[in-house]
Amino acid sequence: MKAAVVRFPGSNCDFDMYYALKDFGVDTDIVEKDTANLDAYDAIFLPGGFSYGDYLRSGAVARFSPAMDAVAKAAGEGKIVVGICNGFQVLTEAGLLPGQLMDNAVDDTAPGFICDEVELQIANANTAFTNSYDATKTIKIPVAHGEGRYYADPATIEELHQNGQVIFTYKDNVNGSLDQIAGITNKAGNVLGMMPHPERAIDPLLGNTDGRGFFAGVVEKVLSEIEVG
Repeated sequence: MKAAVVRFPGSNCDFDMYYALKDFGVDTDIVEKDTANLDAYDAIFLPGGFSYGDYLRSGAVARFSPAMDAVAKAAGEGKIVVGICNGFQVLTEAGLLPGQLMDNAVDDTAPGFICDEVELQIANANTAFTNSYDATKTIKIPVAHGEGRYYADPATIEELHQNGQVIFTYKDNVNGSLDQIAGITNKAGNVLGMMPHPERAIDPLLGNTDGRGFFAGVVEKVLSEIEVG
């Protein structure tokens, strides 16, 4: 399996993702925003960070990078495409996932920027990203975002639920996301966006390995497709 981690100016989780994939034996390259061809890769990962400084909306500039045309092509071909945090924001801005990530809800108990570990519920265990988890249990995954409040119009929200596209939800709604949504897929199920960072919950040295199930499922899915192909 060969994977690409797309780096934009301002990405800061590219190496987190790189080393998480390497830990699972994945042949991984970090590729730059101007990379126009990703055909050599079996899976594409858009990491967290602050692409182009998030000076407009988060992800709004990165979506025009040449690499995003290649990402869209890969998604259309059914390859696994993963966007974590800022990567999720880029995928929504590019139209590869529905909805939008907005400023976190703020009140007396919720700060604007959240940096913490949060509990997630598995809303759909029958996906490549979740089938390694016990759906009856919560998992704890780090978050670090100021614009993670998921929003979409009511018809889109209903469609996401009907199609099983909501796969992760927050046990406690830390940022005000509609229906506590933490992660979704496209209709085909090969493009995922989520705000929490499973790549930061890989190594026992960090005291949390709940992210390993995420990568185990992705790797198994891609390898099975390679074998069939």
